[in-house]
Amino acid sequence: MGQLYSKCFLCIFACITFNISAQELPLPKGFTSAERNVVSGFAFRNAMMTPPPPSAVRTAAEWEEVEYLVVTWDPWYPNILRQIVQAAVAECKVIITTEDEASVSAYLTTNGVDLTNVIFMNAPWDSIWTRDYSGNTVYMNDVGERALVDWIYNRPRPNDNVMPSAHAALTGIPIYVTDSGLNDLVNTGGNWMSDGLGNAFASELIIEENDEGNPYGVSVKNEEQIDGIMASYMGITNYIKMPTLPYDGIHHIDMHMKLLDEETLLVSRYPPGVADGPQIEANIEYVLANHVSHFGTPYKVEWIDAPPSTSGAFPDTNGYYRTYSNATIVNKTVLIPLYRPQTDGAAIARYQELMPGYTIVGIDVDNADEALIASSGAIHCITHTIGVHEPLLIVHQPIKEAATNTSVAIHAMIKHESGIASAKVFWRNEGTAEWNEATMALVEGDNWSANIPTGNDGTDVEYYIAAQANSGKSLARPLVAPAGFWTINVEVLSTEEWAVKGISAAYPNPAQGSVSFDLNQVGGPMSVKITNILGQQLYSNTIADGNGTITLQLADHWSGTLFVTFEGRFGKVVRKILKG
Repeated sequence: MGQLYSKCFLCIFACITFNISAQELPLPKGFTSAERNVVSGFAFRNAMMTPPPPSAVRTAAEWEEVEYLVVTWDPWYPNILRQIVQAAVAECKVIITTEDEASVSAYLTTNGVDLTNVIFMNAPWDSIWTRDYSGNTVYMNDVGERALVDWIYNRPRPNDNVMPSAHAALTGIPIYVTDSGLNDLVNTGGNWMSDGLGNAFASELIIEENDEGNPYGVSVKNEEQIDGIMASYMGITNYIKMPTLPYDGIHHIDMHMKLLDEETLLVSRYPPGVADGPQIEANIEYVLANHVSHFGTPYKVEWIDAPPSTSGAFPDTNGYYRTYSNATIVNKTVLIPLYRPQTDGAAIARYQELMPGYTIVGIDVDNADEALIASSGAIHCITHTIGVHEPLLIVHQPIKEAATNTSVAIHAMIKHESGIASAKVFWRNEGTAEWNEATMALVEGDNWSANIPTGNDGTDVEYYIAAQANSGKSLARPLVAPAGFWTINVEVLSTEEWAVKGISAAYPNPAQGSVSFDLNQVGGPMSVKITNILGQQLYSNTIADGNGTITLQLADHWSGTLFVTFEGRFGKVVRKILKG
């Protein structure tokens, strides 16, 4: 890295010496002026063909169970990286890329970091921004063989671009690379977010960087072709792309948005009319109007205020792009960026509210010694995760409300490579300490179900789901249970109100051969009709009793958006399903 010199970093316990380039500052997340001058002549493509995975794959969501956290040790940011490693080693293994293992090891040990779960990878590197250039975890057939998928990194940084292959070799994980032929896709991890179930989010940067006139020398691809590559390599069937933001110079969505679970978006909020606030709001309105979550219901949007500088500057007045959404979930711990006490407390409280039971670890990225945010990135940008071998997948849409004196059906899709031995719902009335158990029954395919009761006094019900695979592996959802759990708001409702809230969303959704609904003691008789988006009636029937669960068969030739209408003494309730 050119001429070297020694720089001391003062820490609580000791001063440790690192080698720092005397000629170069750390590379920013975006292009340097020198990089822009060479990008058109840089060899981004690989001459060797790399086909997509041989079978259907599922991309892991960021909140799924993690085996490795990967970081690149840039000696300009030792305190930030030390805090990340210290929090992560309690949750998983940590791979640290460095060519100076002795110094990094000594620094961590002196500062009280247990190195038991640390793996040092001796490899050359260019920058700290491992989120953008590391590989993403996929699983064959949802929960089968684990692999990494690597895109062409959109920076002329050769050491960073091959880092995923080094991670794959170190861990013994297969890797698939979009590096050649018509699959030569340029993409970046900061502009990528997946729900683990076929839906993914990005800014339109993904289109721009693979379009005609791109500086990377890759084949020109339209949006449909990009979607095809993402389907083949990542299992993405719904790739949601939003306009780029005017004040975000790198156009990575992780700087203003984060998926917390299958249906919840955490989004940065600016004061009215300020900076990227209007475009962010327009993008979210577009998502809500045109897309639904895996469960067929609208995404839930939770807002978190973006902090200004100490002088009140936002990105439109030369302030850095500060964000609390640029966070990393490492099993039961969430690493979030901090800026200053006046705004950090509210952000920490917001995460604790939205992710109860998780350990929230805040790390200052905006101080004079280590101003990481000045280089256009925060915690999510400098960390990446590799999912566990043979995951136990639990997918459940939490029940938010129920009436008193009723039985609430709890459904979950539960899968493991070895099969599922048992599944249970643990529940209790709010204010009590002991958990009750309800054994879940296998309904169909990978769908499991159980019923839990509500009392007559309006006391809320708390619950979580736990499952054990035939291999002996066990897991709960939420992952932090029983420290964290879901809460059902129990209330007295009128007949009409209960029908609207009591008839569940369709499951599974999207659906193929059949779809089910919980009627939750709504009461019959009632008529059930299915219509398509043109209003044409496809099915009609009357059921005598509205209690329990109803399953409707879907004809093979039906497709697209369908509407199921329930009508009875309670009035009319409409539910939407997506037929594949």
